Amino acid sequence: MAVKNTRARSSPDIEIDEISATPTGSVLNVCPTNVFEIIDEKSHATNVDECIECCACVDACPTKAIKHTSCKIR
Repeated sequence: MAVKNTRARSSPDIEIDEISATPTGSVLNVCPTNVFEIIDEKSHATNVDECIECCACVDACPTKAIKHTSCKIR
């Protein structure tokens, strides 16, 4: 389970490993602030400024392709 990293910087960085990522919609459906969208059959974090750092995207990604500076894996 991913939890908020209290030592993270004030604005999160979200990286998606495009080789591992699959456009299943899992991350899109779980993100409460619509940070992600699918472009050219790949997930992209297009609205990072809207991120509330809930870490749901990290948990929902079936291939663990999301690296989020505000989240750490437990």
